[in-house]
Amino acid sequence: MMPLMSFSLFSLFSFSLFSLFSFSFLLSLARADTVTYDFNISWVSANPDGGTRRPTIGINGQWPLPLIQATLGDTVEVNVLNQLGNQSTSLHFHGLFMRDTPHMDGTSAISQCAIAPGESFQYKFKVDQPGTYWYHSHTQAQYPDGLRGPLIVHDPNAPFAGEYERDVVITVSDWYHRQMAELLPAYMSQSHMLMDPVPDAVLLNDTHDLRVPVGGSGGNGRKTYLFRLINVGALLGQYLAIQGHEMTVVEVDGVYTRPTRANVLFLAAGQRCSVLVEMKDMPDRNYPIVTEIDTSMIMGSVRISATGWLDYGAQHDEQPRGLNIADALDDLALVPLDEQPLLEADRRIVLNMNVQTIDGAKHWLFNDSPFIPPTEPVLYTALSAGDKAVQPTSYEATSNVFVLAANEVVEIVVNNNHMGRHPFHLHGHHFQLLHRSDDWAGAYHDEMKAVSSPIRRDTAIVNPGGNLVIRFKADNPGVWLFHCHMEWHAHSGLMATMVEDPLSLSLGELSCKDEVNEVDEDEEVDEEDKQKENNSLPVLISGIFFLLVLTTVVGWSAIPKHRYTYITDDEAGH
Repeated sequence: MMPLMSFSLFSLFSFSLFSLFSFSFLLSLARADTVTYDFNISWVSANPDGGTRRPTIGINGQWPLPLIQATLGDTVEVNVLNQLGNQSTSLHFHGLFMRDTPHMDGTSAISQCAIAPGESFQYKFKVDQPGTYWYHSHTQAQYPDGLRGPLIVHDPNAPFAGEYERDVVITVSDWYHRQMAELLPAYMSQSHMLMDPVPDAVLLNDTHDLRVPVGGSGGNGRKTYLFRLINVGALLGQYLAIQGHEMTVVEVDGVYTRPTRANVLFLAAGQRCSVLVEMKDMPDRNYPIVTEIDTSMIMGSVRISATGWLDYGAQHDEQPRGLNIADALDDLALVPLDEQPLLEADRRIVLNMNVQTIDGAKHWLFNDSPFIPPTEPVLYTALSAGDKAVQPTSYEATSNVFVLAANEVVEIVVNNNHMGRHPFHLHGHHFQLLHRSDDWAGAYHDEMKAVSSPIRRDTAIVNPGGNLVIRFKADNPGVWLFHCHMEWHAHSGLMATMVEDPLSLSLGELSCKDEVNEVDEDEEVDEEDKQKENNSLPVLISGIFFLLVLTTVVGWSAIPKHRYTYITDDEAGH
């Protein structure tokens, strides 16, 4: 049975914490051709781990954020109004290819101009990929402040559609008590190696006390649920297990797989996995859902974990046990259900990772070059460059551009000269995951073993001191990022840009507004004004922010600069 597009908001005061990511009735009852969401993005106050209340980026005055749902073939419209006041923003729909609409990819300085305070933007695209996805800000390093949520594309004809009773969406994430405006300057100014800030907590569905009401089977045959697991974190991979329950993997990153059993899963930042889980028949206890961070990604002996519960309505909770991470499923062992054969490469791109100090700031590098946001979105340059769009020199050097020919099969080799594990995400495509070396294997030297039908993903990890090999077909004209999904690393330069078949783009010329007002980075939001904003209609909110922006303007540029201003909890309107 497939659930209808309905969504319950988070409440700290009721059992409906879980219902934030649950569905309540059947998709077959209503099928919309166009699904519309109106998102007013503003500061709210939140304390998801019970540790520190802090300003957080919410939508429509709420956090956690709403679930976006659609059915395969639908058109999705997301109308965004930026009410942050002190920061520009954007939304990227992680894992969706945006075929024929590359200007909807939501990547500031790549596919669009950032949405300035007081401004609006409509994302409109067709969903032709089923599966589990998420959305998040792709403007600077903004999404760790809370701007990220789940996105599900339902497929009535999914190969496992009749095998489960209901969907359950569970996000895992890391969480910081301080804002990125405070954390980033210290991170970029380190004098030695770049030490990633250790999160203060990890969360399940953006809370520290998740309870998933499942009920017993009651002797009427065991029920099976589909759990859609999403790592929406900014840094850490996490191991996950449902104690006392075996999981059967049926989808990763929007790709259906041969059913594969697992006791422990690993999810890097940006990765998704859907699993079928059979419920127990009239159990006498509730069972832990346990996550543990990947300690290989941080220095020291820090261990951070989170526990939620499969709540059968029993009075007793089973004691959580530590995870045996050696049991974690290796995604290289997965096989796509369609058994797509191995692609033969036409071209190889080698990306060597490193870290250097440039102009007093630490940067991550590909091939000794950090990505630095260009003065014009790369897609806009491709559209206006004419025949010269196929020349890499037509683009700003620090955009790390590679121009791809139509339909060529591209092999990317990542050599990790660093002691940490990194997740790499490709926009606009799935790739075949061909090879991942062991730790400290060094650079890749064609040691890949032949695989007839490699698994496809859009996010994959490279091990410390090791290498990663992926392949994809350049059959989606547009401009697509390839980057580390540890947000600290992406912000500090670990990104490359794939300009794909630019002469086939037919969007016309796009440009940023001739004049964009900016908010003074030292401007503080008056609490009285913030309370008025919270109680006003959206049109009045827009007007207030427009006047605020207008009266604090300090200049303009072709692309609005992202302003990092520290917002106090009082200023967030709480």
